[in-house]
Amino acid sequence: MPPAPTPTYFQLAMSPVPSTTKPLPHNPKTPKPLLRLELRDLSLDGVHTFLSCIDATSALQQCIETIFRVLYSPQCHVPTTRSVTLILRSMPGVAYTTGISIDDDHKEIHLSTDYIHGIAKDRKMEEIMGVLQHEMVHCFQFNALGTAPGGLIEGIADFVRLKAGLSPPHWKREGGGDWDAGYQHTAYFLEYLDKVCGEGTVVRCNEMLRHEKYEENKFWKDCCGKSVKQLWAEYNEMLDRGKKKGNGGNRREEKMKKANLLLAEAVRLQQEAAKLITEAQEERDLVENGDGHGVQSKQDETTIAGDKQ
Repeated sequence: MPPAPTPTYFQLAMSPVPSTTKPLPHNPKTPKPLLRLELRDLSLDGVHTFLSCIDATSALQQCIETIFRVLYSPQCHVPTTRSVTLILRSMPGVAYTTGISIDDDHKEIHLSTDYIHGIAKDRKMEEIMGVLQHEMVHCFQFNALGTAPGGLIEGIADFVRLKAGLSPPHWKREGGGDWDAGYQHTAYFLEYLDKVCGEGTVVRCNEMLRHEKYEENKFWKDCCGKSVKQLWAEYNEMLDRGKKKGNGGNRREEKMKKANLLLAEAVRLQQEAAKLITEAQEERDLVENGDGHGVQSKQDETTIAGDKQ
């Protein structure tokens, strides 16, 4: 059966992180497809920005290397993608990936120059690389013959971006809602599954999307041994425990902060008391010395008067 055409995947706009994960070994099955760069209008500011901070050839191949480190094992089947064309052009949104209609093995990534131009100056390279990493995943991931939930597909793409150390500062783990809301919401859920169900869970998940249509209950029980609803509930419970623990930590921090302030105040009062005691002793010494001098003067006067008599 021929593979299903690649749906068009859109990256949602994000408000605008070096890698903290241990680098994974090179996958010998990493392909080297033909890579192209197409610039629709050289006068655009976003094009100038891209060319000034990104080496397209190395950046695109680096994204592919990361995908095959994170999402594929040497035993996995490799997608048949033969070429990827990155097209920079003015358009709304951020980016999207699609296959060429006459041959789905040739992919196109359309990246908005308007979006590039609007990225904060200190985030341009990291954000562009993050978007490229996300979109490149769409060129090489399986999609259950076009039947996988869009949120799962987008979540896997952001999972790879997360593992690559390219997550934007505003990303955070959040529960609630649906597990397949997509993007970082689902990416962090997949990261959790990769820990509790065993490293390689997301690799297995992607491989299972290769040749069968998606049936939710069967898919997740075969992949993780539980329904996705149960897994999502357990993930939310974990997040809630973390929040309670965090709140307890915050209370402890507040108590320690208050204790330190009280100790500082106690030290200040002790120093003030010591100063007052010192001043009082000095004043007492002055008074005592003054009385002694007066007594001696009177004795001298008495002696002189006696001599005169």
